[in-house]
Parts: sequence; structure tokens; C-alpha cells
Amino acid sequence: MKKDFIAITDLSRDEIMRTFEITQVLKAEVKSGVEHHRLTGQTLAMIFAKPSARTRVSFETGMYQLGGHALYLSPNDIGIGKREAVKDIAQVLSRYNSGIMARLFEHKHMEELAEFATVPVINGLTDYNHPCQVMADIFTVLEHRGHLEDLKVAFVGDGNNVANSWINLAARLPMNFVLASPSGYEPSPVAMKNAQDAGISTIELVRNPKDAVRDADVIYTDVWASMGQEEEKAQRMKDFMPFQVNADLMSNAKDDCYVMHCLPAHRGDEITDEVLDGSHSIVFDEAENRMHVQKAIMVQLMEK
Repeated sequence: MKKDFIAITDLSRDEIMRTFEITQVLKAEVKSGVEHHRLTGQTLAMIFAKPSARTRVSFETGMYQLGGHALYLSPNDIGIGKREAVKDIAQVLSRYNSGIMARLFEHKHMEELAEFATVPVINGLTDYNHPCQVMADIFTVLEHRGHLEDLKVAFVGDGNNVANSWINLAARLPMNFVLASPSGYEPSPVAMKNAQDAGISTIELVRNPKDAVRDADVIYTDVWASMGQEEEKAQRMKDFMPFQVNADLMSNAKDDCYVMHCLPAHRGDEITDEVLDGSHSIVFDEAENRMHVQKAIMVQLMEK
């Protein structure tokens, strides 16, 4: 039976840790110049309803390093759910390719794509979640800390798709996850309930970012207005300005905390240059690890 990666909750704790073991091996091979073409002759169809430099480059380069080939399909190539039915796209691409990666707006389209595809489907992002990103994030934390015990993550900003994936992760790995956001910008109640029902993590919603970052091991932020929210930008800028990750906020955090951002960053909005380029930042480490973690996911789903 084929496997898909639509959400972090598709994986057990052991499967997450196994993914990281494979990631470490694959990353070490790249650094040492070793080539193991584990997906030779395989192709990955990449559907982009939402453009992204990091997602395209990391998957395309990753497939090349694994000996396979990735095909970029822009919104003009496939109008998913508009010009052509999702289930038709799923079935046709399955006849041509070994796997499908999609970066979409509506999560229901991702679920339908996985339902009708006969090859593995990887979620490159939807408006609901961003599982590859947060898998890379927590792998980066593991690299820097050496362990994931007694972990507190403070997410400062919008309860968006990245926040939802962190909450999904909290349903699999124990942590104290605190989201600081203004009223009206809460994460998915379904993700919250599922994580709380799992009973392995402490999950809190607060309104004061200074309370959130106190004793945090990781401070995480993201853009205040995502793609498709352009009309809300002015209001969001006003609502989120007190949640900017800056030197003043950092003064309330632990001296050895890490700062993370999934990029692209709007410097001077959700995060200042001083913090993004500062000694606490591991932002570009997590950006690099997108490729290594995604390679491990592709190997597990697609290797024959």
C-alpha cells in the first residue's frame, strides 16, 4: 500500500525519529561528496499553485542528488481544482511519475490528490499546514541541542499553517508549545483538540509575547500576511506590530535560546535585522535542512 505525507500526524513518533536518522545520513553524504542515487530513474511531479523558491529548489535539487528528476508545474500548467478536476490530475500524473509534491491553497485539494493518486503524495504546503517545514525545523533544533527533552517552543505571531504543523508535531513529540498571537488569529481548533487529546504536550495560547518567550528554548516567527491575504495586510500590520521579534523581546528570553523563521522574512516587520542576523538565529540552518529532511521523506515513500 502506498504511503503519503500530508501531515506530521501521518507519522508516529518512531517514524519521525527514523526520518531524522535517514536525514543525518543523507546530509553527511552531501557534505562528504558521497553520492547514493537511491531514486535513480524516478520522477517527481511538483505542482505549484503557490510559488516558492525554497520549496522548488530544495525538492528539485534533492531529487537530483538522489538520482531522480523533478518536473516543475506552474499555476499556468495546472489549474488544480479550476481548469481540471483534482482527481483527474492525480490519476494522470500517477501514470507518468513516481511521486507527486504539491504546494496548494486548499487543504481539501491535497487530501483529494492523495486519495486518487496511485503514487506517494507529499504536502509542500496548504493553507492549513506546512509539514515539511516543521519537520525540518525540529530536525534543526535536534541538531543544535543534541536532544529534544524539556523543549519549550514559543511561536510569536499568526496562528497560521506553520503554527498548525507545530501543534500537530506536539501531538507526536512531547514539548511545551506556547503561541502568542492577538485575538482573532488563533490556530486551527481541530489541530488544537487533536494535540491536546494526545496528552503528551503542554499547549498554551497567550496574548503577551514577553510571557511566551520566557524560558523558551526556541522563538519562532513567520510573516504576518501570507500569500492570498494581501487585502488584510494593513490591518494585520497594525494587529501584529506588538508581536515583532526584536531586541526588546529577546531580552525576556533565555541567553541560549534559538530564533527560527521559515522564510521568506519581511525584515523590519515580524523580525528585525538585528535578530535575524544575530547570534541566536539558526534560520539559514533550518532553510538548508528543508532539502535534507525532504530527501529522507522521499526516500522512505518512493525508494523501491
